[in-house]
Amino acid sequence: MAADMRRRRKEIIMSIQIRKADERGHANHGWLESFHTFSFANYYDPSHMGFRSLRVINDDTVAGGGGFGTHPHRDMEIITYVLSGALEHRDSLGNGAVMKSGDVQHITAGTGVQHSEFNYSPIEPVHFLQIWILPDQKSLTPGYEQKSFTNELKSGRLNLVAAGTPRDGALKIHQDADLFIGKLGAGDKVTHELKPNRHAWLQVAEGAVNLNGHDLKTGDGVAVNDEKLLTLTGKEPSQVLLFDLN
Repeated sequence: MAADMRRRRKEIIMSIQIRKADERGHANHGWLESFHTFSFANYYDPSHMGFRSLRVINDDTVAGGGGFGTHPHRDMEIITYVLSGALEHRDSLGNGAVMKSGDVQHITAGTGVQHSEFNYSPIEPVHFLQIWILPDQKSLTPGYEQKSFTNELKSGRLNLVAAGTPRDGALKIHQDADLFIGKLGAGDKVTHELKPNRHAWLQVAEGAVNLNGHDLKTGDGVAVNDEKLLTLTGKEPSQVLLFDLN
């Protein structure tokens, strides 16, 4: 019986692997403070190169007046979600917009696109998550979408914001993946069922939650394999991103 319990504990550990916030890569350039869940730029960790098709989660705070000058991307699905402040976007496709809290932006870099991102405020910081997902094919035609989900992001539920098969107003991405954003108050509980051969990544953007018995805080990430049901409980006002991946 003891051997069976040890085996079960090992299976639980392998099916839910926690990436603690303070284990992430970190860069502070003065105008930019960035935390890297996976290897990015000068931060390289061969054991954290991504998860399934999820390649990058950068937690960025840009000081007032700061930003990223025009730079290129290709063959990547790029999703940006603003947590607070305002972020100004311009790209080589002719798009220009200011993103605010609750806005989600998606760029298909495809054959190549250039863009810039600057804090719209000269004083207040802007805090956002930038996510890269590997596309299901290369050399796609570049594209751009942006949508406010402020009205949809109500406390106590998971809201689909991007999907390979879009529905419920979600943005379309070129990969078999769903991205949900959830806002939870203290005591709120939500569940998500993973279909066979599906995997999940949970990123805690703000606050503290419990996932299937594991306490998590701001900046923590979790790789989930071989779990049928995910149960999330808010321990305080929180915001999470849940990726359902092939």
